[in-house]
Amino acid sequence: MSKRILIFMLTVILVGTFTLSSFQITEASDGQMIRIGVVPQAETIDIGSEESFVIKDKVTDEILAEGINDFATISLESSGTIETNYRLQVAWTTSEPYMNDWLDRASNAGYETYIEPYNNGYRLYIGEFPADASWSVRNAFRDEVIALGLAANDSFWKLITISTGTSSMKVSYNGEHTVTENPVVISSEDGLIEINGKKYRGNGEVAYNSKGTLAGINELPVEQYLYGVVPRELPPVPYGEMEAQKAQAVAARTYTLANLGKRSNDGYDLLPTTSDQVYAGYEAEHPISTQAIKETEGTVATHNGKLITAVYHSTSGGVTANNEDVWDSEPVDYLRGVPVFDLDGKSRKKAPSMDSFINDKNATSLRKMDGYEEDWSKYYRWQFEWTAEEISEVLSEYYKTDVGEVYEINVLERANYGRILEIEYVTENGIFYEQKDRVRWSLKYINAKGEHSVLLSTLFFILPTHSGGFKAYGGGWGHGVGMSQTGAVGMAYDGDTFDEILKHFYQGIELEVRY
Repeated sequence: MSKRILIFMLTVILVGTFTLSSFQITEASDGQMIRIGVVPQAETIDIGSEESFVIKDKVTDEILAEGINDFATISLESSGTIETNYRLQVAWTTSEPYMNDWLDRASNAGYETYIEPYNNGYRLYIGEFPADASWSVRNAFRDEVIALGLAANDSFWKLITISTGTSSMKVSYNGEHTVTENPVVISSEDGLIEINGKKYRGNGEVAYNSKGTLAGINELPVEQYLYGVVPRELPPVPYGEMEAQKAQAVAARTYTLANLGKRSNDGYDLLPTTSDQVYAGYEAEHPISTQAIKETEGTVATHNGKLITAVYHSTSGGVTANNEDVWDSEPVDYLRGVPVFDLDGKSRKKAPSMDSFINDKNATSLRKMDGYEEDWSKYYRWQFEWTAEEISEVLSEYYKTDVGEVYEINVLERANYGRILEIEYVTENGIFYEQKDRVRWSLKYINAKGEHSVLLSTLFFILPTHSGGFKAYGGGWGHGVGMSQTGAVGMAYDGDTFDEILKHFYQGIELEVRY
């Protein structure tokens, strides 16, 4: 392979709130706008509206298309090439010395490299294989660079599309085509636009991302963005307790404002997925959630005057976690493990014992489950049993090598509140380890569809079975740090207010009305 080092940094110029034609959107009282990458990467994107709409060149303000109850197609044009290849992601780092050292070592060894700016740091990739390259070829390469210390066991393959040369956009509507090198924006008469058929409040934009391909972006006021977040993060059906909904609204607003600009290299602030917060646009809105957002407008959680990292999860299993027991991070004063109300609101739990897990008669069998949204509280207690063949398959898939027979699974260390800090897999072909929240990815369960899914939490006990397999007895769903959403519902049911809920899960915080 060549020694070429590809560092692709496409500068994206972010322009503030814009007005298109005569159509405008109503801003929140603070005027703070947010940009969501609802289509993070594509070569074609459809934009339109059910009502009258205007599509303009964002820079020149030239009208490129006008219509009603229709859509236009924006396609990427490039004077260079548009290539989609497999690249092995080996790390994310904020340390330039680390990045430069890795680049030097990879270059000296003759490997193709690629650096992607991400979240005030850099993703490091090595290798370049066609999209149809076989798994065996890519796996052999992965083993090779791991052996050289240029990657680790948690490295993984990603399909990366990169456009080289000068890019432009072709706007196609009603048989006519217009080409521009600038981003294009759309607004509508009723303030609702569509991107790839999905309806959003505010305005839409098609811009270039850091890879030189297209990104579909929804720009709107923060408060209106929350209308499409809160009902997806804490569904008001069945979790309609207003104080829990308010707590979720404040947590989501705090996360939003604290992370503005997080993904600015790609032309937007946040993704609409669990990588940030789930955002489903206009059609996800619900009156209960919207009321909670309006009644807490501008309210955020702070610690020592600064916005907190308002992480949250579905179900704690009885007690939340210290942040450093889940992630490789320094302890955070307000992210301390605390006992949680049951959903019936009657009792707070301490760190659970193995006997309480094994003897729980209401534990849910994960093998029977093929969905989560219907009833999150099912996962307060759960169980899963792997056959000898299944546990070998799961671990072999994770460690990208044939582990053979699995002899023992040993929990080497637990945090004070019971979550696993380190696990050991003793197998026919070696001993393997994993730590903290990554344990969930190493020990996947198999659902009703036969899919391998990330284990629900690290709060579990695991024992061998008589048939040579293993059985896990666990509790909770998610990383366990910060606010337990179902725990918040239980507290609200028991009469706690949203501020009491937030101050329980985020210790030592204050609530401030910022606008």
